[in-house]
Amino acid sequence: MTLRSLAADVPVQPGADEARRWLVEELTKPEYSTDPSLLQRLLEWLQGLFDGAPALDLGGPLTAVVVVVAVAIVAGIAYWVAGPVRLSRRAAASAVLLDDDARTAAEMRAAADAAAARGDWATATLERFRAVVRSLEERAVLDARPGRTAWEAAEAAGERVPDVADGLARGAHLFDDVAYGKADVGPEADAFLRALDERALATRPVLRTQVAASAPSGGGDVA
Repeated sequence: MTLRSLAADVPVQPGADEARRWLVEELTKPEYSTDPSLLQRLLEWLQGLFDGAPALDLGGPLTAVVVVVAVAIVAGIAYWVAGPVRLSRRAAASAVLLDDDARTAAEMRAAADAAAARGDWATATLERFRAVVRSLEERAVLDARPGRTAWEAAEAAGERVPDVADGLARGAHLFDDVAYGKADVGPEADAFLRALDERALATRPVLRTQVAASAPSGGGDVA
């Protein structure tokens, strides 16, 4: 496609103010939301490019093409900047226990109790499931591994404590739903996880050698 034919597809031939408005609207779309200071600096720089634009001839079709291409470039840059940030935030949300979280299971239970007392059921749910996973680590049912996801923890622990495997899977589902903001939870979620924690504590884990013998291949927490 030639520049002339591309220009013919552009519905308007923007002036300086219109071109600047296009760029501002593109940058302020929610999908480009990331570090405000970085995007703000980019936005101010782009606006500065048009400060002297009224003195230029912006009436030709070639200029319209240039503006459209500029918007596309800006969109690409913004996505490149925001993409890794979104992925990083997603990874952090999916991790049950972060690298810098050195709390004990008892401390996590206390945090869950405090959240439940003030009616913050989302925080109570997250902290309660973290307490379950930390407790399993403290009992050597799980190897300590910061950054594992809720489902990884539930799957690995379920092999060692099969009596609560279903409860761990449901707990992982609750954790992810809350962490990703996909569901609102209430006191019933906290009550379920509280009971799960008590059941897990009372359950005797299967020996690792028994798990290894029954598994087709070793891996992860059971190797």
